[in-house]
Amino acid sequence: MAKQLGCFVKEARSHIQEWDAESAQENIGAGDVLVVDVREADEFSQGHIAGAINIPRGLLEGAADSGYKHRDPRLCSAQDKPLLLVCQSGGRSAMAAWVLKQMGFAHAYNLKGGLECWEAESLELVQ
Repeated sequence: MAKQLGCFVKEARSHIQEWDAESAQENIGAGDVLVVDVREADEFSQGHIAGAINIPRGLLEGAADSGYKHRDPRLCSAQDKPLLLVCQSGGRSAMAAWVLKQMGFAHAYNLKGGLECWEAESLELVQ
């Protein structure tokens, strides 16, 4: 039987660490965390965590590969820094965090519950 999306997300979560909204906010406030929002550009433009960069999930591997011509220097230069991966519900970002860990980004964290949980805690988004 073919795997469904939920199976991939569950598997990814078994290999990564997650921060809840409160922990994420504390770590962001302490500095040196790169927030990577993996939603599509139109989703990002409707509201995102202040200081986040937008790299849609479908472009992530190329953006993170320092040998690829379309790499994103902001991401490539952060390989040894804490990264917080973010999406709407936490699924896409969980898979993104797992992929980045496999690519050598040892400190890739997922925002547990995504921006839905961030907003439920009344934390700010910017446009």
